[in-house]
Amino acid sequence: MKISFLSLASGSSGNCYYLGTPEYGILIDAGIGLRTIKKVLKDRSIELTRIMAILITHDHADHIKTVGNLGERCAIPVYTTALVHSGIDRSRYVEDKLVSSRRIIEKEIPFVIRDFRIIAFEVPHDSTDNVGYYIECGCHKFTIITDVGHVTDKVRQYMAMANHLVLEANYDEEMLRFGTYPAFLKERVASPTGHLSNREAAELLATHYQPHLKNIWLCHLSRDNNHPELAFKTVEERLYQEGIRVGKDVILAALKRTTPSDMYEFDE
Repeated sequence: MKISFLSLASGSSGNCYYLGTPEYGILIDAGIGLRTIKKVLKDRSIELTRIMAILITHDHADHIKTVGNLGERCAIPVYTTALVHSGIDRSRYVEDKLVSSRRIIEKEIPFVIRDFRIIAFEVPHDSTDNVGYYIECGCHKFTIITDVGHVTDKVRQYMAMANHLVLEANYDEEMLRFGTYPAFLKERVASPTGHLSNREAAELLATHYQPHLKNIWLCHLSRDNNHPELAFKTVEERLYQEGIRVGKDVILAALKRTTPSDMYEFDE
């Protein structure tokens, strides 16, 4: 089976990812405008009617801004935990509250959307609740882990299972330390319920790399405390220390914050 992956946007201004087969697809998070989502998909010959579901990681605005429009107006089912749904209900950023489109899932309980077998798992963050997603389709195994306060055994477990991994590398520690953020925000970002730094992402990847991991995309890069080149280089150098060569053993890319990535396509 042929699988395609696309990042529509990945950063503090908004997050949205597409994973699909030639016939249909799903979105992970909906933190950018509906018109933008439609345009990016249409430019790649993907009609919105082919979107079978939306998976939501957590209830912060940059992940849910458009979920009401997609769920209620476009009649696309929205899957997430009961706690995340409660957070969406309370969010002032969601105009259309989810009713008919609401689908409740539980962590560690697999569910199926056509050819996708999906498991949500715990990821620590200062939202109402937060999950990563492990998605199997044929021989392809995708894991998406974003907004990670600290690395847990569950994060390690589902990362190790992936052929294709989307992992947060939010900030460079020196840029955050000496940057313009107020002290409380610096503490929040670097806390155990905040975000994952370039160094932490690099260490996780270097110490838990498996030969079946073929693609790594670094996601949710900070506008003020990171650069794509810096995130890429930090991970590349740490992998090299373990004898893992980017471009030969594994493909590495830093996703763009506000513009779409390339469309990545993988055959069986």
